[in-house]
Amino acid sequence: MTMKKSSILLCVSILFFVITKGTSQEKKAGPVISDFGKVYAIDNADFKVDINKEYKVVFDIMKSPEANTELNRSIETAARFLNMHAQAGVPVENLKVALVVHNKASKDIITNAAYQKRYGINNPNQELIKSIIEAGGEIVFCGQSSVSRDFPKEDLIEGVQLALSAMTALIQFQDNKYRFIKF
Repeated sequence: MTMKKSSILLCVSILFFVITKGTSQEKKAGPVISDFGKVYAIDNADFKVDINKEYKVVFDIMKSPEANTELNRSIETAARFLNMHAQAGVPVENLKVALVVHNKASKDIITNAAYQKRYGINNPNQELIKSIIEAGGEIVFCGQSSVSRDFPKEDLIEGVQLALSAMTALIQFQDNKYRFIKF
């Protein structure tokens, strides 16, 4: 092996080590959703989390990965939100999460059977959606997207609610003091 190749190999090895081991901390899921939403604990933050506050958030979810095999990371943000705040000491009953789903993300909230029929595989988001609902989160689907993208109510994962529109649902959540976050 030439000196140049050895140097390149050494640099690549060091870079790999830094990327994979560069942090002494690992992401951790739970305690609210154990299979999704891994986050880092931040113990030395200057801006402290108010653990007595009620955190109400509504996520506007309209994007989805192009590949039908990928988990929608925008949806997983809700699991990260729940886990990171619970890990920081916020009581679970003080965490209120809602997702308003429309546009390209419409496909991410249908059952495995409906997903199989359309894409030939199980929905990679089904367990995530179920976990968010089981944790008390609300998932609301835009009725306009339901019709325009041909995702009928019967195809939705159990617990997903159908609304007149995403706009209507977003207004109502915000009127109920949910903070808006767009992804």
